[in-house]
Amino acid sequence: MAKEALGRGLGALLGEMSEAYDNEVPDRGDVLEIPLKQIRPNPYQPRKTFDEKSLQELGESIKRHGLLQPIVVVEDEVDGYILVAGERRLRASKMAKLKTIKAIVVKIDEEQMRQHALIENIQRDELNAIELADAYHELIQVHRITHDELAAMVNKSRTHVTNALRLLQLSKKAQKALVDGKISAGHAKVLVPLDEKEQVLMVDSIIGQKLSVRDLEHLLKNARNIKKSETTSSVDKILDFTALEERLRALNIRFTCKSDKMTLTFHSDDEIAAFLNKLN
Repeated sequence: MAKEALGRGLGALLGEMSEAYDNEVPDRGDVLEIPLKQIRPNPYQPRKTFDEKSLQELGESIKRHGLLQPIVVVEDEVDGYILVAGERRLRASKMAKLKTIKAIVVKIDEEQMRQHALIENIQRDELNAIELADAYHELIQVHRITHDELAAMVNKSRTHVTNALRLLQLSKKAQKALVDGKISAGHAKVLVPLDEKEQVLMVDSIIGQKLSVRDLEHLLKNARNIKKSETTSSVDKILDFTALEERLRALNIRFTCKSDKMTLTFHSDDEIAAFLNKLN
């Protein structure tokens, strides 16, 4: 399928989920009560972390007022159903120890199921920074689209998309620290250009010393200045080869000098042997 066709298909999914239900289910009244134990999670769910307290509150709300928006499922070829959309509602209902849940059964393929999981979470801002970056990356890979095209599809700026994707360059430790709230998005942005060892060291420093973003920038700037100074002083060191040069010229030995290095040149084993004899 051409990129343009894929783009249009994805664009259709970027509307509200209710619009998607209307497109996929001819009769919105066709809502089933399905046993929770028969529903498996969406294997393409990009969201990995869920706030327990928030789920408990949602579960209590569902018990008191009922489920206002049904989840969406697809029939499993083997047994039961697979969740398409509504992961929080499903988890909250399980926590509330409910037996069944309202669900709309749709007929979509594996590709659309993946898209629904990604788009639903992106639209509702339910992903943390790393999960969002992974979701953007997957959409780019699946549809072979550019950052600009993805930005247009998710109604975000190209800068937002690019900055989000850059977070995938963080080390695993830095990514976890960001997800856990131990470092901020500002810290992460500064850490991205560093190699893995430097990132690990800086993450420990941020957490241990409670460094602000500005503190981190100053720390890295000072480290770079020290490194540059050490490199410059080493390169600029000039040794005095004058006396040695005179002796080598007297022995007809070819050589070149540069700063702190002298190179002797030989064209045969005989020249080396002659040089060694002269040394003796």
